[in-house]
Amino acid sequence: MTELEVLDRDICGLKELLRVAWKELAGSSLTPHERREARNRVTLCSAELRRNLQALEAERASLRKRSLQEQGGRSTSKPQLRLLQDGY
Repeated sequence: MTELEVLDRDICGLKELLRVAWKELAGSSLTPHERREARNRVTLCSAELRRNLQALEAERASLRKRSLQEQGGRSTSKPQLRLLQDGY
């Protein structure tokens, strides 16, 4: 399994955990302690999800950079143009 697949699987799992935690928080039958624990779970999962999303973006960026290098360094960015002054 590639690193991208692992990150994708982790991201999906964290999203599901967040969904369940928010659903628990919406219920009115929670004690104050249970509510605090659910909020803590949301905070921890959100931070982990943010780290995984940043890692996924970094991995994708490195893959794009590698593919550009394999294509011979051709860039998809705009070329830098300059105006040449005529003799007028």
